[in-house]
Amino acid sequence: MDVSVPSPEDSRRRELGAFLRSRRERLSPSATGIAAGARRRTPGLRREEVAMIAGVGTTWYTWLEQGRDVRPSVEVLTALCEALRLDAAEKRHLFTLAGRQQPERRRITPVKVEGPLLHMLQSLVLQPAYIVGPRWDVLAWNAGAVAIFGDYSLLEGDARNILHGVFTDPRRRHLLVDWEQLARATLAAFRAESAKYTGDPDFERLIALMMRSSPEFREWWPQRDVVHRLSGKKYLRHPIAGAMAFEHMSLSIDDGSDMKLIVYTPLAEQNSVAKLEELLKAIPVERRSA
Repeated sequence: MDVSVPSPEDSRRRELGAFLRSRRERLSPSATGIAAGARRRTPGLRREEVAMIAGVGTTWYTWLEQGRDVRPSVEVLTALCEALRLDAAEKRHLFTLAGRQQPERRRITPVKVEGPLLHMLQSLVLQPAYIVGPRWDVLAWNAGAVAIFGDYSLLEGDARNILHGVFTDPRRRHLLVDWEQLARATLAAFRAESAKYTGDPDFERLIALMMRSSPEFREWWPQRDVVHRLSGKKYLRHPIAGAMAFEHMSLSIDDGSDMKLIVYTPLAEQNSVAKLEELLKAIPVERRSA
């Protein structure tokens, strides 16, 4: 006997409908300014109430909950998010189930490095690491990062920005053996990642500062090169330890904040592990992290 197996598309539509229904049923009428009434039997909002708030047809919304083949636009999904009072994680989930790309934020919102992420950062004893925000400002770092890149606590404002450091800090320029290649790649990765924030005042201010401060940035930025940064090797010229080699990786923090964890793993080349261990011994406890 043939058994009808739903296609992945059918399963996704059904899950979308079930998710919408679950969010509708948990939302009290009073939260949306609707009088509940004494004879209400439906938990949460009725379908027609959600449709009214979102500005869509009741029949069309019913079909959506039933998992029928209707394709909501980005604008309709955004209206449903507002109508159902979805939080950031729920919005991402709804757009994923609908097979749509969620509109990117165009403004930076304040980001905070939470305790569990800080604890993981500090546990990377022999791996220099730091956390950057959407604009690549260094938000937190561990002892290894201090040993290799310097004490970020001594820097303020834009000076704690990765782009600013690479292009304007003489110490960072000396540290990076292949400075021009890495600087070009850094700029191209920043351009690719910052596209969603085009027009944001903080980004525009940083770019204007870099145009004034660095002739290389001023020459390369108009070329509009882009690259997606994932991993690679970096060869360093440390002022104390000498030649060192690291493998680096950029890891996105999956909380919608656009934060990234950048980790450097010392390689066997240039005796880098032993050199890092010696550098760490010389760092005072109070300067080991932030």
